[in-house]
Amino acid sequence: MKKMLWWMIAGTKGGINRARITNMLHDRPYNANQLAKKLDLDYKTIRHHLKVMEDNNIITSSGGEKYGEVYFLSTMMEKNYDIFEEIWEKIGKK
Repeated sequence: MKKMLWWMIAGTKGGINRARITNMLHDRPYNANQLAKKLDLDYKTIRHHLKVMEDNNIITSSGGEKYGEVYFLSTMMEKNYDIFEEIWEKIGKK
């Protein structure tokens, strides 16, 4: 999990935005439209990051319709959130 999180956050161009999404979802679930507004990012950009994060088991979704689908941190991510915080702090974004 640690290596994958390093890649997802520090090793890719969109890592900072994926970390920001992770932080938001740690507090409560959101849908893509809500995240786009809260993070001041384009809806399509958010959808891209959500897909990457879901494919890598960082998040999970309610499984509803795409527009209203709600996203949560995965159980694996919740159990390893301290690793995420450690990486986020090391790259100076805490």
